[in-house]
Amino acid sequence: MKFDIQPRLSRLRAAMSAAGVDAVIIPQTDPHQSEYLADHWQVRRYFSNFTGSAGDLIVTSDCALLWTDSRYFLQAADQLKGSEIILMKDGLPDTPSQAQWLCDNLRKGATVGVDTKVISAVAYEDLTHRLARKDIHVVNFDAADVWEERPELPGAPVFVHDIKYAGVGAKEKLQTALAKASDDYDADAVFISALDEIAWLLNIRSRDVKYNPVATAFLFVDREKSTLFINPAKLTDQTRDYLAREGVETAPYSGVSDFIAALPVDKRVLIETGRNARYFFDVLGKRAVAGSSVVAIDKACKNDIQIAGIHAAMERDGVALVKSFMEIERRMAVDEPTTELDVADILHHYRSEQPLYFDESFGTIAGYGPHGAIVHYEATAETSSVIKTGNLLLIDSGAQYLDGTTDITRTISIGAPTGAQRRDFTLVMKGHIALAKAIFPEGTTGHQLDALARMYLWKNGLNYLHGTGHGVGHFLGVHEGPQSIRLNHVPTPLKPGMVTSNEPGLYRENIHGIRCENLVLTVNAMTTEFGNFLRFETLTLCPFDLTLFDTSIMTDEEIDWVNNYHTLVRSRLTPLLNSAERTWLERKTQPLTK
Repeated sequence: MKFDIQPRLSRLRAAMSAAGVDAVIIPQTDPHQSEYLADHWQVRRYFSNFTGSAGDLIVTSDCALLWTDSRYFLQAADQLKGSEIILMKDGLPDTPSQAQWLCDNLRKGATVGVDTKVISAVAYEDLTHRLARKDIHVVNFDAADVWEERPELPGAPVFVHDIKYAGVGAKEKLQTALAKASDDYDADAVFISALDEIAWLLNIRSRDVKYNPVATAFLFVDREKSTLFINPAKLTDQTRDYLAREGVETAPYSGVSDFIAALPVDKRVLIETGRNARYFFDVLGKRAVAGSSVVAIDKACKNDIQIAGIHAAMERDGVALVKSFMEIERRMAVDEPTTELDVADILHHYRSEQPLYFDESFGTIAGYGPHGAIVHYEATAETSSVIKTGNLLLIDSGAQYLDGTTDITRTISIGAPTGAQRRDFTLVMKGHIALAKAIFPEGTTGHQLDALARMYLWKNGLNYLHGTGHGVGHFLGVHEGPQSIRLNHVPTPLKPGMVTSNEPGLYRENIHGIRCENLVLTVNAMTTEFGNFLRFETLTLCPFDLTLFDTSIMTDEEIDWVNNYHTLVRSRLTPLLNSAERTWLERKTQPLTK
């Protein structure tokens, strides 16, 4: 639903004038540097109507601009329509950075406001450094102070994530984190804001953030004891007792600042620069030891129990997908009116029937025809198209199960596909297969593999602007680092146990979108005199649309990969299906031939 944002911007500008602030940056983040935010911290959305998960707003006395990446170009253009806000397409050569725009458009000596309780320390440092070149000063300013009827902090109850799913207890994880902090940074303690890291460390979960089973909290890990700062109303006697057994005390969420301010002056507290707000560095002062996370790699590298759980979750998810795609086909066959929102409802229905289901892992993207070209499109009552014969339907969806998180994209043809559609799809799949088949030396980063997924598109003058792969948590965030597969360099190497997406795509504006996504597990491949080599094991279990393959531009190896994958899907899912479902799956996994 769109709101008239002009009165909101007017109130903000009045507050800026009173504070002597020339420009305000409103980042899409919270004190925990989350990607997906609880309603309480949706400040940028409040002032812009833009609902994407990435993008920052800058407001001055006479203009407003929103920076977002290629996933949201079309969505942002639509949601900003009718407002004064100018869309800045981040990542394009002609689009200046936020800092550059401020330097070019503000006078020397101007003041830029940003809320230090939400901007990360590394982002704040970079901003102040860049603006200082033109003698522009950065000050603390919270735009949310003018937010009328702001939602309360999230208050969902906390529950324990059973060790039969987690595999390792909280006490052991906390000891490991402290040992790493001591060995790597000579630190006495660790301060953690990132909600996924806290949830993983303590084996706790909640529903504070839509699609992300995390609890709003801060965590201080010390040798003597650890302290979880959380709203007391979120805890039951059972969860308090559990935390106490793991060596964790609790304190009010609002008390975190006073607590760390009162620490001994010689206390060395490790704090990650990228996932903690600038404010906490200011409070810690000389006690702060800036460094990297001592949790992220251990969290990303799933243990054997987690991996077994993910395999089981993929089977149940595959069953739900078979039922869902059968239902969509049935509706198409009898001309039953079906919209993009109906597709999302169908997926939710069949997934929610599966054991250990908890929630969706993100809002389903069901984009028919031109909507498929909007990378992170999410249908609304106003935009939901009717699915008809004659175009492609892109479905990107996932689920949270107690034993694993899923994320899958399939592009299917509604009716007989055209030659152009088949060619586009096959070029995307050739990249998907190349990445799925990759064998690479230990120490390889995702940046070094990214071109494998793009090379067939590049040869034809085509490309996509989003990343090829993101890390996925275990009953946690569907987008988690530290690893990724993308064009820009991310220094984290791919390691055994990491779960990452493989999702190249191609988007033709106002025509169609194609994305083909499986989740893959990094595993050991071989050891030779040249060292250890790794490969990917495909986890996702769901057939690709056979009608969309143009085998005339595929190699025998590529065709074999598709056939072998479909054999795997059939063997794993068939025992879990009824007779009609088995027949459907058999038909959908017939061998491809030249």
